[in-house]
Amino acid sequence: MNRSHPVEEQTGNVMRPWLAVTAIGLSTFSVVTTEMLPVGLLNPIADTLNSTVGTAGLMISLPALLAALFAPLAVLASGGINRKTILCFLIILLIMANIASATATSMNWLLAARVIVGFCMGGIWAIAGGLAGRLVSPGSVGLATSIIFGGVAAASVFGVPLGAFIGDAFGWRAAFLAMAILAMLVLILLIKSLPSLPVNNSVTIGQFAEVLANRKVLVGLLVTFFLVAGHFMAYTYVRPLLQTVSKFDNSWISPLLFAYGLAGIAGNFLAGSIATKQLRWTLVFIAIGITAAVLLFSPLGGSITGGSLITLLWGVAYGGVSVSLMTWMTIAASKSIEVATSLYIAIFNIGIESGSFLGSQVVDKYGLLTNTTLAGVVAILALAVLIFSNIKAAPAH
Repeated sequence: MNRSHPVEEQTGNVMRPWLAVTAIGLSTFSVVTTEMLPVGLLNPIADTLNSTVGTAGLMISLPALLAALFAPLAVLASGGINRKTILCFLIILLIMANIASATATSMNWLLAARVIVGFCMGGIWAIAGGLAGRLVSPGSVGLATSIIFGGVAAASVFGVPLGAFIGDAFGWRAAFLAMAILAMLVLILLIKSLPSLPVNNSVTIGQFAEVLANRKVLVGLLVTFFLVAGHFMAYTYVRPLLQTVSKFDNSWISPLLFAYGLAGIAGNFLAGSIATKQLRWTLVFIAIGITAAVLLFSPLGGSITGGSLITLLWGVAYGGVSVSLMTWMTIAASKSIEVATSLYIAIFNIGIESGSFLGSQVVDKYGLLTNTTLAGVVAILALAVLIFSNIKAAPAH
């Protein structure tokens, strides 16, 4: 893979690389917002297409599951193609998927469009994650990575409410059309701001085997799985937790979740600013924060104040996960960054699906608080891996 000097050093133009970084951040925002858009639109979509809400829920789980498969495949299939071309192609596919969703006349049609979303999500995350070092100077990589993955955090905050607002005002089809228009604007920005990003060598299956034999990479993947699975095991049920345990009125839950999202954005940039200097300790504190948040819900979450503080702590801690773990992976496999990031995306999405499924089983049989306790146990396994593996990523160069 081509490891050329950052664009800033090549051109002397200070603003252009940051505009390119922003464009990539908007790309991650667009694909994650598209992924999460149906969350606030399930009932009207199911009613229009004569489907059950349960079947409509596949619109959310299907892309995440397929992204786990498509991330490595997208990196393999992209070969030696210029990464600017690949990113623009994936955004074009995202535009088509949103238009297809907006014009769907059956649930099968809509689910087929969501398959394309899964491919786009896996590909964009896998390729975008390693581009910061090719665009900005070494001292700015942490901030650039934070901006790129800030798109993910921002989508979690604004994506679902924005989709629900447009859907309520103009219908659910308008929400998908709005996302298609946003993706078109992102495409224009990518074309205008992103420099040519050639690669010298195609990714091979042998590189995947080599990266998987890297102990630092394996530690990063294990930490990713346990943190993400533990988080989603509990967070999937954050609304009923706040309602039944903390006794929140329905009208206050959305503002609190919005505050959670803002805390996540803050955590993203905070972690990004220190991860390149103290990466292992950044991840240790993130693991402690997530573990503490879910475990404290049982003894301290039984009030509005306690529930609020725990939720905000949770947001800050989880907000730093993507940027810190992506930094870990790019340092651990600095010669095969796209391979490492595609594996990270695969394990991340497997963690989402595993945590959500396990949580559903525990909640149905044993209740919400038992689920948060077990989620804390899963999350603390990430902390154990970090401590007992006795591995730390080398400083970023």
